Amino acid sequence: MPNKTNRRNFVKTTAALGLGMWAAGGVSAKPSRSALEEISFGCIGVGGKGSSDSADANDVSRHGSRVVAACDVDDKALEKVKDKFVGAKHYNDYRKMLDEMGKSIDAVTVSTPDHTHAVAALQAMRMGKHCFCQKPMTHSIEEARMMAKVATEKKIMTQMGNQHTADPILRQSAALIKAGVIGKIKEAHIWTNRPVWPQSNNLKVEEPPVPSHVHWQEWIGPAKFRPYSNAIHPFKWRGFWDFGTGALGDMSCHTLNMAYMALNLRNPTSVEAKTAEHDRICYPSASTIQYEFPELDGRPALTMYWYDGGKKPLELLKDCPKQKGARDRESIYSSGALLIGEKGKFFSPGDYGGVSQHTGVVVDGEFTQQLRLDMKAEYVRSPGHFKELTDAIRGGDKPMSNFEGYAGGLTETTLLGNLAVWSGKKIEWDAEKMVATNSDDETVKKLVRHDYQNGYTIHA
Repeated sequence: MPNKTNRRNFVKTTAALGLGMWAAGGVSAKPSRSALEEISFGCIGVGGKGSSDSADANDVSRHGSRVVAACDVDDKALEKVKDKFVGAKHYNDYRKMLDEMGKSIDAVTVSTPDHTHAVAALQAMRMGKHCFCQKPMTHSIEEARMMAKVATEKKIMTQMGNQHTADPILRQSAALIKAGVIGKIKEAHIWTNRPVWPQSNNLKVEEPPVPSHVHWQEWIGPAKFRPYSNAIHPFKWRGFWDFGTGALGDMSCHTLNMAYMALNLRNPTSVEAKTAEHDRICYPSASTIQYEFPELDGRPALTMYWYDGGKKPLELLKDCPKQKGARDRESIYSSGALLIGEKGKFFSPGDYGGVSQHTGVVVDGEFTQQLRLDMKAEYVRSPGHFKELTDAIRGGDKPMSNFEGYAGGLTETTLLGNLAVWSGKKIEWDAEKMVATNSDDETVKKLVRHDYQNGYTIHA
């Protein structure tokens, strides 16, 4: 087989002859990759969720892609993939990986704690690398805006890791709502069983020595330094403001996803939160967040409520079906979405909007399974979430959950909720200027636009 350089020259030559050209989403024409050419991935984070993301990137039969470089701050995570990614080079610092392997990498996956998503992704994207980034896309609102901007400028393919965006039931549900199955939507209620990690006032944090297999300074990355703790690494970091985005950030890109797709829930004008006791080191143990969305492209103004920490809209769920085996109404579905329309309710239980045997509408107190509804609605079927990305790199349509057209807006909506959690006050939001118009609080401003430590930056 010819080497990669020659294959790439062949692709460029055929493009110059008018073959293999593509245009998607208004992006100018660009040469596509040969259908036979493997896509080379550098994977930043291969433990935790990174284990399945990097496995997708190393699937030649389904995705035509292979991992050529693996980066993780935990040597044990790298050891686990040694036999899976044959010949891949290993790194603890993604910056070194990109410096040394940049010419050999076509795309990256970023599956790290939230606070390092943007610094890693943007460095790769500015090098022209296609990018898959785990949810939530970023840790700050400015980062989400910046990643969308760079994706557009560089004409690269991007995708956020909210995998169930590709689920046919989720897409069908969104299409039915758009088609008016329950009329105009007045309210959306979204709830989750998170947090499932410590997230509360005055959480006790021990500071043992750094394990020999963990590269702690690289893990801290752009955040203000704090000593190693197993209350943070490898999983519980989600509950800390410096590193994670709490229950909302962990799950809204999933549980809100169907409603967001159906209703284009971006750029709310105000957000307000009620929380349990809050020390501003960790996220509070429970939150209820109210978003106000103005009319948008014919979709009427509506209110959305987010609930975490065991809270949920029980009164509104009383006419929805009980979870199988549940003894009482308190046990009904620990996560879900409920949309209130003029003609009834649309109930989608679970985290991901894809539970077909229960997803449906409640009209006049009677529940109807979605798949038996008379109303039909067309939607585009996905070939598979990660395959959307690899197909796009080869010249196909953009992935649904691309940074500039979908994922960026979903991430911004998510992070605005946490702005209200931090503030403890109602936030009036100007999306165009990216400012809270009723707050001069410097800490609120820094949640929108982060400061970066240790030589890291999101700017070119």
